[in-house]
Amino acid sequence: MGGSQSREGLELSGSEYSSEDEDNEEQQKRYIGVRVPSQENAEILNEVDARLEALKLKYPKDSSTSSQHKPNINIRNGVKLYFHIGGNTPKAKWVVSEKLTSYKFVKKSRNDDEEEDELGLGDGFWILAVGKKIKARVSTELQMKFFGDQRRVDFVDNGVWALKFFSDVEYRSFVTKFQDCLFENVYNLRPTEENKLKVYGKEFIGWVKPEVSDDSMWDNADDGQWKAPGKKTVESIEKESQDLLKEFEEAASDGGIQSLALGALDNSFLVSDSGVQVVKNFSHGIHGKGAYVKFEKGKLGGSGGSGTSRTPKKPLLMRGETNMMLMSPLKDGKPHATGLHQLDIETGKVVTEWKFEKDGTDITMRDITSDSKGSQLDPSESTFLGLDDNRLCQWDMRDRKGMVQKIASSSSSSPVLNWTQGHQFARGTNFQSFATSGDGSIVVGSVDGKIRLYSRASMRQAKTAFPGLGSPITSVDVTYDGKWVLGTTDTYLILICTLFTDKDGHTKTGFSGRMGNKIPAPRLLKLTPIDTHLAGADNKFHAAHFSWVTESGKQEKHVVATVGKFSVIWNFHQVKNSSHHCYRDQQGLKSCYCYKIVLKDESIIESRFMHDKFQIKDSPEAPLVVATPLKVSSFSMSAAKR
Repeated sequence: MGGSQSREGLELSGSEYSSEDEDNEEQQKRYIGVRVPSQENAEILNEVDARLEALKLKYPKDSSTSSQHKPNINIRNGVKLYFHIGGNTPKAKWVVSEKLTSYKFVKKSRNDDEEEDELGLGDGFWILAVGKKIKARVSTELQMKFFGDQRRVDFVDNGVWALKFFSDVEYRSFVTKFQDCLFENVYNLRPTEENKLKVYGKEFIGWVKPEVSDDSMWDNADDGQWKAPGKKTVESIEKESQDLLKEFEEAASDGGIQSLALGALDNSFLVSDSGVQVVKNFSHGIHGKGAYVKFEKGKLGGSGGSGTSRTPKKPLLMRGETNMMLMSPLKDGKPHATGLHQLDIETGKVVTEWKFEKDGTDITMRDITSDSKGSQLDPSESTFLGLDDNRLCQWDMRDRKGMVQKIASSSSSSPVLNWTQGHQFARGTNFQSFATSGDGSIVVGSVDGKIRLYSRASMRQAKTAFPGLGSPITSVDVTYDGKWVLGTTDTYLILICTLFTDKDGHTKTGFSGRMGNKIPAPRLLKLTPIDTHLAGADNKFHAAHFSWVTESGKQEKHVVATVGKFSVIWNFHQVKNSSHHCYRDQQGLKSCYCYKIVLKDESIIESRFMHDKFQIKDSPEAPLVVATPLKVSSFSMSAAKR
């Protein structure tokens, strides 16, 4: 199930020096929106140009013909425009769409289609216009990828395009203008130094100017007291190639898989709209249909015995993985719930329906998670965490005297969870998702892109608040040791190092104290423009996760995320390596485009690595489990050397 990277370097068509523009137009129309299987290619645009120039092609000397093949590049903002055809088939290539055209950034009114260069702040938004073929709003959805060594940018706009610049000065001018327009579109502020500091704060100057960021923490994070066993050299990481080997694929009982709950013991669980399928855990993946717990109609209704059947969206394993909490949203498209159901996996019965309540008033939760990574393995566990738009709290299934509450005899008398600690913020936090580290530290992502770090001792005030980059955080994860935080947005993943050195010279994480003014710049994990286009209409990132460890001293090795029909896997060691070839000649935040792809024939619900106890000898990682609505597949990872 192929992996691919660096696909942008496909050869250009020789039609650049012919008169086949009309044919190129037809090819563009034919390939826009077409999705095809993947195959790797590895040539770059500069090499093609150089080869064509080396041919010393001769043309008729009359001025009209000569001018067609040697355009005047003195035009303002002049560029060559290329279009990518053929997807990732062996016939994939770049063709010339315009031998010479120009680009401009234009402020467009929000109320009409008129374009004006001098609209005031807040009166519109910036678009990128290239000739007469491209008019696109400046945003991260363009998936703009910069190639400084080639004076080239690739991007997506109803197809995949590339601009080639005629000088380094023109290329860098474009990059600066694009980033300034993006800043103004996101924050509705002029891209001045003052405004950038206003948005990010002086502590995060490295996020504004990555070139001045101190990246030493990225390179030294695995040294000293934080050293991970078996640390690899840069050379061994770069030479490593992990191949995914398909092991099992099974159809789910009754289909309609909604979510995946991986266990670290004997079983994992597929939650569908009609029940919970139990599957066995093996060192080569999950398979074998065990017990099937079928939901009775009305059993997953709303709190208070509404009797309305609702599909559970969020499962949470507890008490040594013998119980599962199931949270069902009140309305389709909205994650909020007023309570949850407790499923006893051993008996196959929903044993009670809990209500969320504070000070006698019913409240909602949008997400739940374990107190800490691995706490689902604790057979005596009775507490878990809850998150709503403006709430962060811990719930306890025991009453205030420490006794387990009596199971309700009917849904009309649902027991109330005990709010043991937490905080109800006045407004404005707009929490979206959260996760916990091995010691119970909490990371929370928000709609405004902020990522907050809370210690286990206090949920009232964040120890550290990262400003984000403007895109809403839809999901977060954190490593077991708390050193690394991963945020998911629609168009990229953001990886943050939480380590800092305090005034006494001690290395700490941002969960335990304020990080000061030397916070390293984050790194972005992105798809190439071609893969973004091939991912299809639902080409948004969903629920990125680190691989799964629950033991001190062990380090996560991979990151996996879902994009449409793709499961995308990054080598975590490579991403952290500042010398990684992906980062060469980049302008702005370091972005990693080296990954493997698992392609499925339907949209993927979730992709997760199994617990590291299932990693076998000679494999760099535990199996990857990929769930779609109708099937669940397992992939082993083999280590090979290039």
